[in-house]
Amino acid sequence: MKKIKVFIIIYSILLMTQSIIAQTQRKNNCIFIEDKDEFLEDVKKSIQESEKKEEAKKKVPKMDLTGIKIPASPDEFTKCWFNPPIYQGLTGNCWSYSSVSFFESEIYRLHKEKVKLSEMYTVYWEYIEKALRYVETRGDSVFSKGSQPNATIRIWKQYGIVPAELYTGMNNKSKFLDQSAMYQEMKTFLESLKQNNTWNEEFAINTIKSILNHYMGAPPSIIKIKGKEMTPKQYLENILKLNLDDYVNVMSLKAKPSNEKVEYEVEDNWWHSKDYNNVSLDDFMKIIKTAIRKGYSVCIVGDTSESGYLPKAGVSMVPTYDIPSEYIDENARQIRFSNESTTDDHAIHLVGYLEKDGKDWYLIKDSGSNAQNSEHKGYFFFHEDYVKLKMMNCVVHKDIFNGIIKNKK
Repeated sequence: MKKIKVFIIIYSILLMTQSIIAQTQRKNNCIFIEDKDEFLEDVKKSIQESEKKEEAKKKVPKMDLTGIKIPASPDEFTKCWFNPPIYQGLTGNCWSYSSVSFFESEIYRLHKEKVKLSEMYTVYWEYIEKALRYVETRGDSVFSKGSQPNATIRIWKQYGIVPAELYTGMNNKSKFLDQSAMYQEMKTFLESLKQNNTWNEEFAINTIKSILNHYMGAPPSIIKIKGKEMTPKQYLENILKLNLDDYVNVMSLKAKPSNEKVEYEVEDNWWHSKDYNNVSLDDFMKIIKTAIRKGYSVCIVGDTSESGYLPKAGVSMVPTYDIPSEYIDENARQIRFSNESTTDDHAIHLVGYLEKDGKDWYLIKDSGSNAQNSEHKGYFFFHEDYVKLKMMNCVVHKDIFNGIIKNKK
C-alpha cells in the first residue's frame, strides 16, 4: 500500500514538473495593432470642440423660385443621345468633360456608334502643350487647369484619342479624381525654371511628363480594338471616323467685328486661338435653337455665378431684379463681359430642349460639383434668357452654322 502511495506522489510530481516545463517553453506571437490612447484622444477631441469658435454662416442673395413653374425632370425634355453624366472630381477640366461628351454624341448622331472616350487622355496632352508653350515663351504663357472646348479638337488632331476604359487617368484607388497636388507640382516646377532662367525644353517636358505619369499614368501609344492594334490617331480616323474640321467655334460679343473670325480674349484661351466666329446675339441664339431641334447637341461655355444660378434646384434663370427679359440684348451681354461680372468659368454640354410658355428651357449635362446637389444629379435646367445673357461661346457642327450664317450672305 505504501508503495502505491509513493508511486502516486512521484507520478503527480512528474506531471506537475512537465506542466511547469511546458509553460516555461511556450512561445508568444507578436501581432500588429494600432497603438493609441483612446481615452486621451477623446479628451483632446473634447477640448478642441469646446475651444472651436462657431463661424457665422455667410448668406448670399439667391433668386426665390416660389410660384415659378420650372421643369420637373430631364424626362420632360426632347433629347439627343448622350452618355450619362459623370463627375469630374477636383480637376478643373470641365472643358474636356463637356467637349468629349459633345463628340461622343456626334459620333452617335453620325454613325449610330455608342462610345465612351477618355477625358483624361485629352487632359494629359493639353498639359504637355501648355508646358511646351510656357517654356517656348520663357514663362509668358498661362499654365492653369482650365482650357476651352475647342482645345479638344487641337489635341485630337495631334495625338488622337482612346476609349475611356484604356486610359482613366487614375493612378491610385481613389473614388474621385483629384489633380490638385499634380497641378501644383507642375506649376511649381515651371515657375522654378522661370526664376532660375533655365529653359531647357527637353528637360522641362520630360519632367512634366514624369509628374503626369506619376499621378495619371502614361497614356497608351498603341491600343487594341477588336483584336487589331492601332495608334490613337488611327482609332480617331478609321474607327470613330470623325472629321474634326467639321466643327465651328461661335461667340457673340459686340466689341468684336461681326461675322469675322476673332480671338476670344480670356485666360482659358491660353494659346490665343483666333478661330472664333463672332456673330450677332440673335444668330448666336438661333444657332443653338436650330441645332438642338435638329438633333445636334451643343458644347457651350459661360458664367455660373449669378443669383439665378441655383444648384439645389438644378436651375439657372435671370431674375427680373437683375435685368428684365426684354432688356437682354448685345449691350447687356457686352457690359457684363467687359466689367467681368460675366466670367468664363464653366463648360457644359447642351443635350435637350423643352418649350414652355413661349420660351426654351435647355437640358444641360454638367460634370461639375454644383450639378451633384439637386435631385437630378449631373443635370441643370437652363432658361433661354440665361443662355442669352451669360453663355459666351459654343462649339457646333458646321452644317448648323452654315445653314444660318453663310446662307445669309
